[in-house]
Amino acid sequence: MRKDERTRIVALVKREVVPAIGCTEPIAVALCVARATEALGQMPQKIDVSLSANILKNAMGVGIPNTGKIGLPIAVALGALCGRSVYELEVLKDVTPADVKRGQHYIDEGHISIGLKRDLCEKLYIEVAVKADNHSAHAIISGSHTKFVEVSKDGSPLPLTVVSSIDDDDYDPTDDSWLSLHKVYEFAATAPIDEISFINESRTLNEAAAEQSLRGNYGHRLGKVLTRPLGRGIMGNSIFSNIISVTALACDARMAGAMIPVMSNSGSGNQGICATLPVVKFAEENHNTDEELTRALMLSHLTAIYIKQSLGRLSALCGCVVASTGSSVGITYLMGGSYHHIEMAVKNMIANLTGMICDGAKPSCTLKLASGVSTAVLSAILAMSDECVTSAEGIIDDDVDRSIHNLTKIGKDAMCETDECVLNIMTSKTLNSQP
Repeated sequence: MRKDERTRIVALVKREVVPAIGCTEPIAVALCVARATEALGQMPQKIDVSLSANILKNAMGVGIPNTGKIGLPIAVALGALCGRSVYELEVLKDVTPADVKRGQHYIDEGHISIGLKRDLCEKLYIEVAVKADNHSAHAIISGSHTKFVEVSKDGSPLPLTVVSSIDDDDYDPTDDSWLSLHKVYEFAATAPIDEISFINESRTLNEAAAEQSLRGNYGHRLGKVLTRPLGRGIMGNSIFSNIISVTALACDARMAGAMIPVMSNSGSGNQGICATLPVVKFAEENHNTDEELTRALMLSHLTAIYIKQSLGRLSALCGCVVASTGSSVGITYLMGGSYHHIEMAVKNMIANLTGMICDGAKPSCTLKLASGVSTAVLSAILAMSDECVTSAEGIIDDDVDRSIHNLTKIGKDAMCETDECVLNIMTSKTLNSQP
């Protein structure tokens, strides 16, 4: 592979694999509020937030780090009170208990309005308008969780300061025309190790999240249940069960709002966890070398990035389908698989998990990640046995890249009505449960 191609891929991965604290949708909202507040230059007396349906869906039921609370209102309040846009997806890392009390008081006083922005084509859209005294400011994030497309004060545009190191005007996160699964494999398998060793930071951050989860009680505690006598008695103490438990542990902590960064992938912390920890755990127990693990992690993360480019940042398809496909190819590589085996693992994944819905970010996402990584291991084992779902079956094509695009076409286009139905169910349920 030419050096210029390798340089482009490294830049892509560094844009898409970044640290994040908390679920990226409410954190992106907090980031937009923080930027608008900074533009205003004072604490807003009124904050109006308008969101695309997918942002609203993914931000309704998830824990906000270091607050003990869930949902958008506290994220919005803290974005204004103590958020710093320079921190990007770690915008709320300076939050204190006193800030949380102030934020709840700000909410109770009725300063915040949150609504659905209708008639949008863009699924990732956040618009914030803030007012104080006789001044106003406005900020819009669109297309990517940290990409500001508008910032203004009193109607006058302000310079679009590059808040994020992962976004620029020339970067299109939906352009996969220059990538293929084979190019992904070639890069991961042959690039000089010093060019890709940065990916090991994903192991450091995501393992730390799993370790913290063991020290507390987060979410539905699936990870802890699997490590206890009951879980071990049923599931055993195998590579398979350990892969599921370590992935679940990190997701439990993140979805419950643990104040710890994880390494995200394509704007999702859960995708980052799912692309990282199954590969790490398999390598540890299979006694792979450090270099083999580094290459497998790059293969996993880059596969997920490649698939997400044609799927889009947010969709009706659960992100664990994409990320666990990445981990499946990483595990297949660690098993000694060739590119042929990796193709088969991808096809096996698509044949199984296509259609898993995203019904928002929440503690029960851990169950979906567990399903995804379970399938990742099974697909890898099947591939290494030279068994693969064929083009005579369902949506699988002889060509693996066409199979991937069949998956993403269903998730991006065919499931749009599903997305609307899910959101209607979620919002109606929320409204009906209010006193």
